[in-house]
Amino acid sequence: MVAEITFRDYGLGWDDYTHSQYGDLLLKLYGSGFADTRALSFVNLYKYGGGFDMAAALAAKVLPFGLFETRRLIGAAIGILGLFVTWRLGRRIGGPGAGLIALVLLAACPLFYGHMFMNAKDAPFATAMAVLLLGLVRAFDEYPRPDARTVVLAGVGLGLAFGSRVLAGLAAPVGLAALIFVVIVEANAGGWKAATQRCGQFLLTLLPALALGYLIMGLLWPWSIHSPLNPLHAAEYFDTFFEKPWDELYEGRLIPVRNMPASYLPHLFMLKLPEVMLALGLIGTLGAFAAAARPGVTVNRRAGLILVALSPILPIVLAMLMRPALYNGLRHFVFVVPPIAALGGLGAAWIVERVRPYGKAALTALAAIFVGAVALPVSDMVRLHPYEYTAFNWLSGGVRNAQDKYMLDYWGLAFKQAAEQLQSRLAAGAERPPKGRRWVVAICGPQASAQEELGPQFETTFDQKKADFAMALGTFYCRHLQASIMATIEREGVVYAQVYDLRGRPTQSLLTQPPP
Repeated sequence: MVAEITFRDYGLGWDDYTHSQYGDLLLKLYGSGFADTRALSFVNLYKYGGGFDMAAALAAKVLPFGLFETRRLIGAAIGILGLFVTWRLGRRIGGPGAGLIALVLLAACPLFYGHMFMNAKDAPFATAMAVLLLGLVRAFDEYPRPDARTVVLAGVGLGLAFGSRVLAGLAAPVGLAALIFVVIVEANAGGWKAATQRCGQFLLTLLPALALGYLIMGLLWPWSIHSPLNPLHAAEYFDTFFEKPWDELYEGRLIPVRNMPASYLPHLFMLKLPEVMLALGLIGTLGAFAAAARPGVTVNRRAGLILVALSPILPIVLAMLMRPALYNGLRHFVFVVPPIAALGGLGAAWIVERVRPYGKAALTALAAIFVGAVALPVSDMVRLHPYEYTAFNWLSGGVRNAQDKYMLDYWGLAFKQAAEQLQSRLAAGAERPPKGRRWVVAICGPQASAQEELGPQFETTFDQKKADFAMALGTFYCRHLQASIMATIEREGVVYAQVYDLRGRPTQSLLTQPPP
């Protein structure tokens, strides 16, 4: 219900316009019987899957909304699917209480909630990886003979994940670690021959999942099967930074994105995830490893706990060791948040069991503490809407303390509200552009997004000398001009975007540093 009421509030980001074109080209690829192959070489997006973009393009043909509103609605639907899958994951590893708390933790996480509305790559990938993880956990629960439904679920998760991003390959070492653990435990109990036979039976049973996954991957990411080695070429492409490097704000300093410190990811997760998710997730992770080390727990359950516990840890550790280019906060690692929520549900379920012997009063007090802890990030989400994804937790000091240290609205979503305020201001004053032309707006931020939000009465440019107005994000690379302000978008006292009146006055560059 909240998604239905609010999905129109979210503006366009840097990539929306290009992604919408990619989705249209993919539909034309299939609609033309593979005669129109422009999608297979479109900028660098052909190296990504286009399932979300195709779904949004198809939905826009039947739903009574504009294309970009539809993209927001479809994003919300996929995010809600991620909530459902995380609930099932938490329930499977920790019971009904763990599932419910995992669901609440993820729904109250500003990082996940904010991205699901407007991130065309990373949020759908997070949901796809959650589906894959649930399929793998179910498969190990039923080891060595997963049933047909589990095989199908694992295959769907595999196809959706690889059909979104080749980064889905990170699931392989996690699954391999769980499999090696099972084989070693069973070999110690019954000998290596029996253990390896059961392992072979398990892998043979899962072979149809590989075939189904490949089929779905090819449907969502046709370039991946255009040549058998294309997924490897994509992995190699993303392994090396493919853009001209730039500096980004981190800990109050401008640092090249290829030189971010190894602490980048764990540090930002500590600052941006809600305190209750961090605390319960840590308890759940430690508890999962402790339970996996206990011989009295079945090997199937121990393997499932290892899978979930390693799913957020391994990607972060690998990034710390390999030091790829890191930028735009945590958006590339949103996919580790659902398993953290599931582990948080597991940790909470264990706490409840420890408190239960002390009676209803103790359980009531525990529930009140949990509700209060969840209310903190929810209140942030309400105050920051529709910029939930920019939230920093209370211990970090929130967005007010983060504004001069870290990137906030790196997607440039605030241009939607800035454009609406400018339009309202001009309409209220009955102002019209000079005869024979449109209003001209200089942009510091995503120009295509600004043009879409402003509409046909406006023309956008990077040349402020020819502009009537300037629209700038409130980020470090956009200069704060000494000019009359037509619109200001702010949350918690932090400026997300401003519109300046440039008419009749010369101005300096909108950028505080040269573009990359």
